[in-house]
Formats: sequence, C-alpha cells, structure tokens
Amino acid sequence: MAQQVSAFDAQFLNFETPTNLAHIAALTILDPSDRPGGAPAREELIELLRRRLHLAPPLRRRLVEVPFGLDHPYWAEDREVDFDYHVRELALPPPGDEHKLAEQVARLHGRRLDRGRPLWELYLIHGLAEGRMAIYTKVHHAAVDGVTGAEVLAALMDFGPQVSDTPPPGDAAEPQRAPDVLEMVVRGVARVLDNPLALLRFVAEAVPRLDEVPFVAQLPGVGRVSRFVRGIGPDTDVNLPELPRMVVPRTPFSGPISEHRRFAFGELPLDEVKRIKNAFGVTVNDVVMAMCATALRRWLVSRDELPRQPLVAGIPVSTRGQAFNGSAANEVMLTMTTLPTNVADPGERLRSVNRSMRLVKERLAAAPAAWLLEFSQAMPAALSALAARSAFRIASRRAPAMNLMISNVPGPQSPLYVCGARVVALHPMSVITDVSGGVNITVFSYDGRLDFGIVADREMVPDVWNLIDYLRDSLAEYGAMAGPAEPPAPEPRRRGKKAAGKATEEVTEKATGKSTEKAAGKSTEKTERPPKAGRSTRAGRPAG
Repeated sequence: MAQQVSAFDAQFLNFETPTNLAHIAALTILDPSDRPGGAPAREELIELLRRRLHLAPPLRRRLVEVPFGLDHPYWAEDREVDFDYHVRELALPPPGDEHKLAEQVARLHGRRLDRGRPLWELYLIHGLAEGRMAIYTKVHHAAVDGVTGAEVLAALMDFGPQVSDTPPPGDAAEPQRAPDVLEMVVRGVARVLDNPLALLRFVAEAVPRLDEVPFVAQLPGVGRVSRFVRGIGPDTDVNLPELPRMVVPRTPFSGPISEHRRFAFGELPLDEVKRIKNAFGVTVNDVVMAMCATALRRWLVSRDELPRQPLVAGIPVSTRGQAFNGSAANEVMLTMTTLPTNVADPGERLRSVNRSMRLVKERLAAAPAAWLLEFSQAMPAALSALAARSAFRIASRRAPAMNLMISNVPGPQSPLYVCGARVVALHPMSVITDVSGGVNITVFSYDGRLDFGIVADREMVPDVWNLIDYLRDSLAEYGAMAGPAEPPAPEPRRRGKKAAGKATEEVTEKATGKSTEKAAGKSTEKTERPPKAGRSTRAGRPAG
C-alpha cells in the first residue's frame, strides 16, 4: 500500500501558492577537467539516475489526492519515471560568470513544480567559466527536508571519480500502488470521525505548548493562554525555559513576496570558522549566525533601514531519530531566536548569539519533538489545510511572524563526484514566504568549506550579492579578533639514519587561548546612522 503523506509534511502542500513556493534545491558546481571524455552529457546523467533511482525514493513518488480533501494525500510510486521531462539542459550566455548562473537559477527557483508528476526537476547547465558546469536540482519540501535532501543528492554521487555500480536488490518490492478512490474515501471518513477524540485526548498536552509553534504563536492571545495553562495545569510535565519577548520589526524584506526570486552564493573556509569558534568558546553555528547578523546589519545600515529591535530568525532544527520514527519526510522543528543586528560591537554580537542559541537548545531539550507531530495528526485534514492558509493570510496582514530563515545543514567533508566530475561546491537554496520573510540564508558544510546560498524576493532585495560580500567581511573581522592563525608545525628533524622513515610525528593542536576582543577587533563597518525610531511592529502577543 502506498505511504500516506504525514500531516506534518502536508503543511508544505497546504500553504503553497503561486508566490509561496515550497520546494528546496541545490546548485552543484562540477569541474570535469580531469574526467576522461570531458564534461558528462545529459544522457549519461539520465543513465546514472536510472541506475540509482532505487536509492532515492522521493524521486519516484507522485501525489495522489484524496477526494473532497477528506484526508492527506498518498505517495504512489511511478513505474516509469519520465526522465525526458524531469532532466533538462540549458546553456548560459557568455561570459558564464557567477552572476549569470545565479540569475538563471533564480528564474528556475521561482517556478512551481507539477503536482501531477514526481515532485522534482534537474537542470544540467553548461557554459560556466573555466569549463565548469552546474546541476540545479529542486525537490518539494513535502518529500524531503534539508537532511534527506542532502541524502538524496548523495545517493547520486560517488566518493571517487570512478562511477560505482549500485544495482537494486534482487528482492526489490513492487512499486507501491495508490489506494483506489473508494478506499481513500472510507479511510478519510474514518479519520474524520476519529479526529475529535484524538484532539480531545491531546488538547491537554498541546495547549501549554502552542506558543512553540512559530506561526500559531503569532496569533492573538496564544502566548498568554499557553503560559496560563502551564501555570495552573496539574502535572502538565512542561517546564520550559521562558524565551525573551520577541518583537518582530518590519524590514524591507517583510510582507507579501512576489513570484520572482534572486539568488547569490559563496563559500567560506570551515577551518577559519572553527578557529574563531575555538577562540571565542562558542560553536560553529554561533559563528555562522553572528556572521549572518553582521551581514544583515550592514545591509540594513546601507539602506538607512536598521530597526532598533533585533531581527527575529526562524531556525529549523533537525529532530531526526528523536520522535518521528520515519513517518514523516520532514523530521524538523522550527524555532525562533533573536538575531542581534542592533548590537554595534561585533564581539558582543557573537556573545549575544551564543546566549540566545543556548536558551533555544535548553527549551528544545525540555520539549520533546513528538508532540508537534501528534498535534498535526490530531487535526482533520480539511481543517489543517484551512488553518495553514488562514495563518498565512492573518500573519502576513498583521505583522511579520519572523524576519527571515537561517539554516545550517551538515554535509560530507570529503570530495564527491557526479559521473566522474568532481563536485567543487554545493550551494543550498530554500524557501521564502509571506510569513517567513523575503530572505532565506542556508549553509551547507562540504569538503572543508561552508557553502552559502541566499534566496531573496527579487524586488525586496535587489542587491542580494552584497550580503555575500558582507559575510566575507564579517569572517575577516572575526578572524582578526581571534588573533593570528598559528603557523604550521615545522618539519621534524631527523636524528641519524635509524630515525629516517621510522617515526611519525604527532602534531598536538595548541589551545587558541581566550578571545582578544580589543584593538585587533575594531569593526570594519562604515559609519552608521543611529537606528531609526518607530520602525518596529509588534507581531501579536509574545511568543513565550
């Protein structure tokens, strides 16, 4: 029997409109210079996909809708995937630089996937500088999250230039058939009848935690009701650290977005980020968040649009293996945190990020992820779809629920290959919506680098490449504050012939010491105007 789309995954189908698109993507840059025969052809890529399709279930599934919206859709497997449709090819006009590539990919990212087919597309892009090529791959968020999306890509890649043979197992099961119409209707009616009981059983646990659901938390009175129930409920087993009150300011990228996107990408050395995090005693993610705060601050200052309040960022947190038990494609929770764009000192900005992220982690540790899945499953499918669309309409009209999304996805630290061509970069692309804001910054760690991908609304952020420049400036600034990098260890001296070729030198990494946040850490920001007064708008009640 076909697998049903989980209630949690169905939300990505429910909120989708011509402007609010719900697919994620990756831009893979290939260097075929060492590949015999030169750049791989489209036919070779199709053959690779055909041979490895069994390793990537999301690429062979299509949606089957339940009549009258009685229940969530099902995933049915296509017996024959139409690769001629899904795998496409194009070439950039000269000179084929990064900006031309980003412009083309932004157009592709603004197009909705066809729900009558498996929810993915792949574009082979020729004409890049230095003989390189690119692959743009997009998959619907209902089918994958950031982690499983990376796993799907990895299934199509190799750890060396030799293309490995991975035939399907001999006992491969038959493609999962979709239930017939009558069967879906019967199941849907049964679920509708059971939903009120499930909702009643669960409401005692759900209400104290409603202020943890980002979009729901912005609705009037939700935060107050949740805190009240937590205070009076007997044995609610909820002891959550209180998050600071978040007032979401309006920015140039707040409000309803358009159908059109912009994209910019870049990479930063992971070793330098790790050196900074060791010097400050924080995490890699803290450094990434602080760099994002710095880049956004400088962008807002350049437009004379810096709010007095900190921005509020949505942070997807993986819950893989904790609660969902494989029942959902998306094993992730969305939490929110302040982003200290209003802090002028870069060292204090990083410390503020560290404090905020520690609080978020403490709250997540105290609140198991399972309840969010149970909450979504307890709601009838038709009501769930209506609630998703209504929440988007209300939130986008009243005030922003958040300013932007920032996500950090771990990836492999050894080089990958596609059809024998080396992957030199893997830039992620994610979702922007009316509610989450017109900017999304996603980071993917790969082969010793942090590969950034920034998606933005075309009109809201016309100079999106400036954010990439500001990220690089921020890394240099924090690197200077961390002090000079240690020189490489000297070559060991040999002590006579017996020592030749015998001893292996163990290099002990020295501690980087405490942060030196003084003269070397002067801000490289241009002279700033003071934050403008009166630019903030309350986003309903406090989120907890």
